[in-house]
Amino acid sequence: MPRAVISGGTGFVGRFITEELLASGFDVSIIGRHRPAANMFSSDVQFYQAVLGQNVNYQPIFEGADCYIHAALDHQPGLYVGGEGNDPKGFALKNLAGTAALFKQAKKAGIQKAVFLSDQAVYGRGEPGAQFYETDVAAPTNLYALLKLETETILQAMKTSAFATTSLRLSSVYGPAMNSHQQKWDSLFQAYLSGKPIDPGASCEVHGEDVARAVLLIIEAESIRVSGGVFNAMDMIVDRQDILTPLQKATGCQNELPKRANADHIGTMNCDKLKRLEWRTGGIVKLGMTLDRIIKPYIQAA
Repeated sequence: MPRAVISGGTGFVGRFITEELLASGFDVSIIGRHRPAANMFSSDVQFYQAVLGQNVNYQPIFEGADCYIHAALDHQPGLYVGGEGNDPKGFALKNLAGTAALFKQAKKAGIQKAVFLSDQAVYGRGEPGAQFYETDVAAPTNLYALLKLETETILQAMKTSAFATTSLRLSSVYGPAMNSHQQKWDSLFQAYLSGKPIDPGASCEVHGEDVARAVLLIIEAESIRVSGGVFNAMDMIVDRQDILTPLQKATGCQNELPKRANADHIGTMNCDKLKRLEWRTGGIVKLGMTLDRIIKPYIQAA
């Protein structure tokens, strides 16, 4: 049975990856801040408690594992950009030096493949409506994006014929949160139902399950196809009107929906490289199914 180690495996994105690998027959070990609830996953996982930036010997965790996925980020709650709060130095130390230490120990332990979850933010703003390719020069505009790019560089420099390294640049990720956890669009739902005016807005999105599938495909690919590489992962542009329309219909709320945003100004990522690994996304169908699921509490309360 192949074995995977996932840092941040109980986080919003990491738990999708954990579940995908469990379903694919992997034995999974998780490194995280908080122990997962007993019923969080469909199968048992091994858990090791640690915080990024701590001086921890991870060798016993990595020994005997085939792959390592880094999905962890130490940040202020609810924030990625701006996640440093009032401590940019500490933020950088934990997320750059702490992550590098994990990769070094994974390599030393004989891990064959390492995958780092990076972000579309590394490209910067670009021209309005730009389409970003993996070969484009990155131009991060904030500390979060800069650290993601620097981590990519560190990981790429570690690659060898026995240690394949890959960075996966994600757009914003959506999907149902765990029970009792706040859903991604809860604040938008609540603002709409309370009658607050909603400004037009749209964002590039990809479902967490599609991210997990991308990770699995990279792990299963021949090393020569992925090692030292960067792959973009996004599905589509989602407008706030697309998010709120099902809520309006389901609850009968008569509040005005926001106007559609001008999507022509939104930068997107070209994902042809990942699609050559047979990656496919759920598109509008998966978005609809997810919205149906996460608006149920609002229907019951209506």
